[in-house]
Amino acid sequence: MASTNDLKNGMVLKLDGGQLWSVVEFQHVKPGKGPAFVRTKLKNVLSGKIVDKTFNAGTKVETATVDRRDMQFSYMDGDYFVFMDMQTFDQLHVDRKTVGDAANYLIEGFDATVAMHEGEVLNVELPAAVELVIKHTEPGVQGDRSTGGSKPAELETGYEIQVPLFITTGEKIKVDTRSGEYLGRVNS
Repeated sequence: MASTNDLKNGMVLKLDGGQLWSVVEFQHVKPGKGPAFVRTKLKNVLSGKIVDKTFNAGTKVETATVDRRDMQFSYMDGDYFVFMDMQTFDQLHVDRKTVGDAANYLIEGFDATVAMHEGEVLNVELPAAVELVIKHTEPGVQGDRSTGGSKPAELETGYEIQVPLFITTGEKIKVDTRSGEYLGRVNS
């Protein structure tokens, strides 16, 4: 148990009959009249739904212990992503639904953070940016390079993003894993 006065970003709370909610934002408010309260923005850990919730200051809330482990993506086993704990070498099978959008950027050997609660995998978090190779993209048209246009490109994972016209097949680029945006070339 914790008090709403102790909330921190990233803290996981157990609310509404055992559902897990992660604190995205919080703000302590002391109005001129009436008691103080805490305004929060919470994200459902399993569904990703974000809600606004207000608590009276000092209210007790149940916290959940979430175990975050650094793991390495090893291989695909049917519809399951297999991650290996780099300390214990234990393997963990995570289904595609739980991996979510991170699946668009995962290749063998990538490091990820796997969040677990009571043995159940909650989500897989990747670094903010990853380096991937362009598997295929059409060549840019001569003379088009001066305009800030973009074209579709297929990454080595099979996911398609928009890249500038000067990018060619086989180049290594940096991609934002939160938005899927092209961040720049990687100089090897």
